[in-house]
Amino acid sequence: MKALRFHAAKDLRLEDIDAPSPALQVGQVLIRNRFVGICGTDLHEYVSGPIFIPVEPHPFTGAKGPQILGHEFGGVVEAVGAGVTSVKPGDRISVQPLIMPRSGDYFADRGLFHLSTDLALAGLSWQSGGMAEYALLNEYNVQRIPDEMTDEEAALVEPAAVAVYACDRGGVTAGSSVLVTGAGPIGVLTLLAARAAGAAQLFLSDINDTRLELAVSILPDLITINPKRELVGDIVRSRTEGGVGCDVAIECVGNEHALKACTDAVRKQGVVVQTGLHPHENPLDWFQVTFKDIDIRGSWAYPTHYWPRVIRLISSGLLPAHKVVTKRITLDEAVTEGFDTLLDPAGKHLKILIDLTS
Repeated sequence: MKALRFHAAKDLRLEDIDAPSPALQVGQVLIRNRFVGICGTDLHEYVSGPIFIPVEPHPFTGAKGPQILGHEFGGVVEAVGAGVTSVKPGDRISVQPLIMPRSGDYFADRGLFHLSTDLALAGLSWQSGGMAEYALLNEYNVQRIPDEMTDEEAALVEPAAVAVYACDRGGVTAGSSVLVTGAGPIGVLTLLAARAAGAAQLFLSDINDTRLELAVSILPDLITINPKRELVGDIVRSRTEGGVGCDVAIECVGNEHALKACTDAVRKQGVVVQTGLHPHENPLDWFQVTFKDIDIRGSWAYPTHYWPRVIRLISSGLLPAHKVVTKRITLDEAVTEGFDTLLDPAGKHLKILIDLTS
């Protein structure tokens, strides 16, 4: 089969490799991939990796490079191993890519699988990934999708789950005012998730005017802020009740200035959610954190049981995730038209999907 594999930074190779054997072990599922998204994590690996891709064999999965990329994907079940009851050949599915011990782990024993100390991900630290024609997974990694959900939307469940969890961590509810920093795919999906949760007032901060315009085309009532020209906190306070700031601020960049903007813009006793991954330690005005009596909460991935809920949100139209897709390419075009395009500072695209059906 054809597969896009990471060998080193700036060294992604489209290769012909052996497809997974159809002779499956107990609990395994073989799928033919249909669509896969290029994630910011994939971009970081391409530019500066290996980061999450293991150099030495992963302690749980044994995987190491070269690694098939892609953890935002879906497809069709080709075969199932003994004991698999939730899906059958021919079912269309979305992939929940987190892989971990199912028991004997402190967090797994409590149902917090995403916090496992031996966590691995399909497409980063597992033998299979979405940027290939086939993937071998576990039954708990696949969730059947309804007829009204498209194959493209199946590949958007994973990033949408990140967004839904961020809103849950922030306590976004009906009538909330919410600031999101970062107009990338996760930022825009977080805005859509906040609106689906009932948020009435949405703010978005980014230094890229093109991406701000893309976001407004998706959410016309969005209040956009470019921190190169305006102070984020001042704009948010000027547009919120009592001039106090927003209820929830969600940082989707992994940037020191964005986090500081969140702590400034959120009201007293508000909540700041850190979703973006910071590459290094960053200072914060902890006096303001204490004085404003605010909560700062991390948001790591998503609980694995979110898949049915996020599928319902997307398939019902409440969370129109498809609106973040700005380009579709083939696997042959993945590097030049996908990875390199997304690294363009002009920022003309949000989510690029790779079509494995063509």
